[in-house]
Amino acid sequence: MPLMHPQFNPIALDLTRFGVPVQIHWYGITYLVAFALFLYLGARRVKKPWFANAGWTRRDVEDLLFFGVVGVVLGGRIGYTLFYKPMYYLQHPLEVFAVWKGGMSFHGGLLGVIAAMFVFALLRRRSFWDVTDLIAPCVPTGLASGRVGNFINGELWGREADPSLPWAMIFPQSGSLTPRHPSQVYQFLLEGMLLFGLLWWFGSKPRRRAEVSAAFLVGYGLFRFIAEYFREPDSFLGLLALNMSMGQWLCLPMIIGGALLFAWSRNQPLPAAAHA
Repeated sequence: MPLMHPQFNPIALDLTRFGVPVQIHWYGITYLVAFALFLYLGARRVKKPWFANAGWTRRDVEDLLFFGVVGVVLGGRIGYTLFYKPMYYLQHPLEVFAVWKGGMSFHGGLLGVIAAMFVFALLRRRSFWDVTDLIAPCVPTGLASGRVGNFINGELWGREADPSLPWAMIFPQSGSLTPRHPSQVYQFLLEGMLLFGLLWWFGSKPRRRAEVSAAFLVGYGLFRFIAEYFREPDSFLGLLALNMSMGQWLCLPMIIGGALLFAWSRNQPLPAAAHA
């Protein structure tokens, strides 16, 4: 018997009943959780000898969060308009700014964060790879928080599933009572918790420059590629060449780029603190 999506109320706290024009959504809370986890984990990362000896502080983590938020919002929105609906937004350019209507791309957000970290590195006169190696293990918990928000909202549901699958779930938001894979949960476990565990373990020891960044690219790319087999493709795109979704095609450059970066990093020295 398939499970039924709980149909959560997307509003966690409604103060309008008390005359205060404020509604706090669960999705907004998951973003706050993501930011808080980034600050907590980043503060722990900068205490590692190889980061502390290089002059990294908690204040740097706070500044990185600000740069990252700007990058992910701008990049996520621009990426969505370019990767998923370029012709529509070409005909309706002002709707690019209508972010309240939804439409964000993780891969675009990643490019936005990369650009933001590049600017941060220039301003602070640091190596770009030192910046990304610091933050990479702190990112997956934020991705996990976002998937919790997707599940609460009943969005980004999965493809049709065998009704006998114990965790097959019906999402009325999909417009049908067809049992589906709870792909948000799959992504929470793969791209979120599993990737976090692997990166936190890998980054807990001194690594050559760009190694941790490369591990993030390969790890996220692989896990997202797998999860996309269970996630319903965007209705306006469907499956593309080789029966792969847009998300899978966008993961391939991540995996290839991460592998090449990993090979390049093998020629980089270990941090000075590692030798001590």
